[in-house]
Amino acid sequence: MALFKRKSTPAPAAPEPSDGRRPICLALQGGGAHGAFQWGVLDRLLEADVLDIRAVTASSAGAMNGAALVSGLAKGGPEGARQALDKLWRETNQSGGKNVFGDTSIWSNAFQPAWLKDSPLWRASETLAMSMSPYEFNPFNHNPLKRVLQAAIDFEAVRGSEVKLFVAATAVRHAKSRVFASAEITDQVLLASACLPHLFQAVEIEGEPYWDGGYLANPPLWPLFYQDTPDDVLLITLNAFEREDTPKSAGDIMDRLNEVVFNAPLVAELRAIAFVQELIEEGRLTDTARERYRHILMHAIEADGWLGDLSLGSKFNTEWTFLNDLKKRGRAAADEWLASCAGEVGVRSSVDLQARFG
Repeated sequence: MALFKRKSTPAPAAPEPSDGRRPICLALQGGGAHGAFQWGVLDRLLEADVLDIRAVTASSAGAMNGAALVSGLAKGGPEGARQALDKLWRETNQSGGKNVFGDTSIWSNAFQPAWLKDSPLWRASETLAMSMSPYEFNPFNHNPLKRVLQAAIDFEAVRGSEVKLFVAATAVRHAKSRVFASAEITDQVLLASACLPHLFQAVEIEGEPYWDGGYLANPPLWPLFYQDTPDDVLLITLNAFEREDTPKSAGDIMDRLNEVVFNAPLVAELRAIAFVQELIEEGRLTDTARERYRHILMHAIEADGWLGDLSLGSKFNTEWTFLNDLKKRGRAAADEWLASCAGEVGVRSSVDLQARFG
């Protein structure tokens, strides 16, 4: 079931771009190896070349995709971006499939037959692993994701690009979300945005330790409201919003809880957007207030229905066949969106936030 329903209330129509490409912002959610689904979505959108991407806001794996996308666009346009994303995921796979997104041998798919996952020994091993700090089991702070980012992303191109990039990380000591803008983006910023604290040591930037950006902004939408960016935002999610069944096993409960926690900040922002949209559409804002608020046109390509059969453990799986399966799913999801919603960019929201969050 899709979370977002089609919305028919139009905003003032925007003129058709002279080259036929419609200006848009991208919002990329985090989700470990499931980011390869976004790879597929972006690959298909770039291939279609109907969107003029002006800004990207992202967290965690979404930030990796965003940085590769922006660097590729700066160096070679849409085809350059497709090549940069391909290189990012090839490098991810070539790191050996261990620890890139925080996996340990306990969670490796190779050691996860269904009967073993439900055994008392398995549960005891999980409990033991979660009781250990990364400062204990990884005292030298080895992080293979650093090599991946350095090999796949041209950070100078990112910092110099006209496409704006915003990356969220969570400030540990202050419990605040920090959004790094294009000029600040480095490999350390991306590592911070993807830092799961029970698996990696906090990433220090300017003396502040940071954890995964998805805890407080997944992805952050608010930077787009105060910048000179297009009114249209295409959200590409990786965590399912809806599930038909109630989880009952310990593993399934943890999987669903993970999705709820990492969707919570996004839900809060979408609810706020829905509220402002309603005020604007009903004419309930004063002239002064109307100058302060923008009519954001929301669009979405959801993980629901495409990744719903996958477990939390698969977010650590960087096996090449699996990554390509995710890419294929992403391309199919993008095809569906291009056929049904792309024509509404610049005209109206293609999702009804008010029905869900208003």
